[in-house]
Amino acid sequence: MQFDWDFFWKSLFTPSDAFLKGLGLTIGISLVAMVLAIFLGLVVALMRRSQYAVVRSCASVYIWVIRGTPLLVQLVIIYTGFAAVGIYQFNDASLLGLSVKAAVQAAVIGLMVNESAYIAEIIRAGLDSVPKGQFEAAASLGMTPGRLMRWIIVPQSLRVMVPPLGNSFNGMMKTTSVLSVIGVSEMFLVTQQISSATFHTFEIFIVAAIYYLALTT
Repeated sequence: MQFDWDFFWKSLFTPSDAFLKGLGLTIGISLVAMVLAIFLGLVVALMRRSQYAVVRSCASVYIWVIRGTPLLVQLVIIYTGFAAVGIYQFNDASLLGLSVKAAVQAAVIGLMVNESAYIAEIIRAGLDSVPKGQFEAAASLGMTPGRLMRWIIVPQSLRVMVPPLGNSFNGMMKTTSVLSVIGVSEMFLVTQQISSATFHTFEIFIVAAIYYLALTT
């Protein structure tokens, strides 16, 4: 078996419509899931800093469970497990004129939940990086908690949080390849389908690897 350079270059520079749709879906799911994960992660991080032990414990258990179980298992539970036990079943829906398939909805929720546990720890570490003396100084000036977070804590903690958040986004974008298990036609699943149809497995997966590398870069 020889490497088909013509097929490789054609797939790399003029990919099929199906591949481009898979690429777009990969990017779209990653962006939406990341934004939602940041909001959820912020809530969990603030719960971890709560003065109430019950709230802190709930956040700690959430982080422990989500970080301690594989994303693949979480996706299957969310998409098929919840439906099997009658908790919730995803159905195709329309959003802003776009048809969003059930599997895509489950994929976004699964990635959001999984990533939020890691982001919560990133945010908590960023907030904890600000010296406690600044909290006390702001309180002595009569600052409300909201103004304290907006003007003192968040601007300083962002420089600590942004690099690991970028790494988390890159990691999540690569992890979207497991979404093929629940039938999401993202780039990896489309690559598998092209491989099965053309028998150019090596060539098309190198193309996919290059596109993943370009995205994360």
